Amino acid sequence: MPTALHALLYADDATAARAFFRDVLQLEHVDAGGDWLIFRTGPSELGVHPARQEHGGQTWTADHPVDVSLMCDDIEAEMARLRERGVEFTREVRDEGWGLTTMLKVPGAGELMLYQPRHPVAYDM
Repeated sequence: MPTALHALLYADDATAARAFFRDVLQLEHVDAGGDWLIFRTGPSELGVHPARQEHGGQTWTADHPVDVSLMCDDIEAEMARLRERGVEFTREVRDEGWGLTTMLKVPGAGELMLYQPRHPVAYDM
């Protein structure tokens, strides 16, 4: 049985992205050598979604095989905490039905979704 999930985030500016996770999000980490930081992300879960899906007469297609999101228990409180540390959100909270979502900027690496799930979570098992 696998013991953990190791996710990769590819960044145009890996140094800036690593500094964001280390200094702004304050994730615990280890240095694998040469400033290759590996961050502890806590509990994780893996969902498998169809790459193409039709809903309400519209077709949605994933343009990438893997997606990484950050999860939280209270999105408004987490956004306030992160804003105090200078995190920029690119959109307001959206109710997706399955959860409350927003997007945050990762310097040098684009955006990540932050969401408060409304679905059952596997990491509480």
